[in-house]
Amino acid sequence: MAVTADLDATLAAAGFALELFDRLPDVVFFAKDREGRYAAVNATLLRRLARTTSSEVLGRTARDLFPAPLGERYLAQDLAVIRSGRAIEDLLELHLYPDRVEGWCVTCKLPLRGPGGDVVGLAGTSRDVHAPAAGAASLAGLAEVVRSIHDRFDRPLRVDRLAAAAGLSPYQLTRRIRSLFGLTPAQLIIRARLDAARSLLREGDEPIGRIALACGYCDQSAFARQFKAAVGLTPAQYRERARS
Repeated sequence: MAVTADLDATLAAAGFALELFDRLPDVVFFAKDREGRYAAVNATLLRRLARTTSSEVLGRTARDLFPAPLGERYLAQDLAVIRSGRAIEDLLELHLYPDRVEGWCVTCKLPLRGPGGDVVGLAGTSRDVHAPAAGAASLAGLAEVVRSIHDRFDRPLRVDRLAAAAGLSPYQLTRRIRSLFGLTPAQLIIRARLDAARSLLREGDEPIGRIALACGYCDQSAFARQFKAAVGLTPAQYRERARS
């Protein structure tokens, strides 16, 4: 009950900001509890689900509301964020429009923490992405690239191989990734690694050298240089500040 109360308090503290999402027709907003059940939704999500009131959605999971396999995948993502405390940022994936036609969106899911620091749920958005002139097939290829970066950031990733897997040249891949995210593929890889590193530094006690290896860096010094260049603090300084 305390966890539920913490989630309710967190959403109440957001105040009128939640109402702003009702004015964004191409952005889905949602908040969910620790079991992945909807605790808040915006009007766009209700329209996508062909529902008229939030009472038809609240208390249910994505698996209850979306057809397979989309619902299962969304719920698995939700539970992974809640259990690990790690955010999902800028993931290109399929969703459904009100006419049940599949479309593309960029999804972000962030863990919500209560006063004691425990994860009490998550909040997220999915922003519509319209297919470029090359068509939806190119977005399917990009989705695989982005998913590979999110799932395999701890391994060596080469832009030319990612491009080949998507059926694109490195130039085409870079141009399309930049148009979606404002980043190059290499920058997207770095961000995925550093996002994971920040979470590990905040939440765990692993030595920094092990965190470096877990996030795809061959040695601690290379990790520390890139981390400080991007964050402005060394990994040790970031951990100390986060915990204080």
